[in-house]
Amino acid sequence: MYDVQDVAEYVITYSEVKDYGISNLKLQKILYLIQAYSLIHTKKPCFSEDIEAWDFGPVIPEVYRKYKQFGSTDIQVRGRSLEEMQNGFEKEDRKRIEEVVDRFADFSAADLTILTQNQAPWNEAFGRKEKVIRCEDILEYFS
Repeated sequence: MYDVQDVAEYVITYSEVKDYGISNLKLQKILYLIQAYSLIHTKKPCFSEDIEAWDFGPVIPEVYRKYKQFGSTDIQVRGRSLEEMQNGFEKEDRKRIEEVVDRFADFSAADLTILTQNQAPWNEAFGRKEKVIRCEDILEYFS
């Protein structure tokens, strides 16, 4: 498993290199989908941090807080190069992350919000007092 901040930074950097751009809202949905893809393909989560059901879909609170200053604009991070970051991920995991980013690159943050809000894991968690979207619910939904 990876630290969600490392996965988020990789997604942001990869999106910059591919000239996709990514807002904080879109990043949240992409991270949720990366978690789903990891669970589907490996039966293991990509990261251990909780995903919560917020009004605008799935959110990882600590990642949201880190990038909230960007508002609805694309996140700009001048950190390590993509090549440097790739060394921190297993090849198959990196390919899976990139596949999710590529697949949803043309979706807006609003499109992804609607998509994820129409899925059972978000709906079920949003209706609970504790709004954590459980990995077992994600796996069950996508299986």
